[in-house]
Amino acid sequence: MNAVEGLLREGMLLAALLCFPVLALAATVGTAVAIVQAATQVQEQTLTLLPKVVAVGLMVALFGSAAMGACAALFHHAVSAIPALVYER
Repeated sequence: MNAVEGLLREGMLLAALLCFPVLALAATVGTAVAIVQAATQVQEQTLTLLPKVVAVGLMVALFGSAAMGACAALFHHAVSAIPALVYER
């Protein structure tokens, strides 16, 4: 069970490492837009979505290849661990 637990742990850690920066950026941009909306008293719903979409899109465009490289490395590790998973007792 150690090989399965190790793969699951690595997968969850990679998912957290890939998702947290994007979620933090979206929250930061959303907070900044909310502050600007509160200061200007412009309460338009579409103004909150566009900056977040642009920021997250730019982040994915800039760092997406590194994230896919990390996912590919985990996939190769998981495939190479198949014999250990099959013959583990």
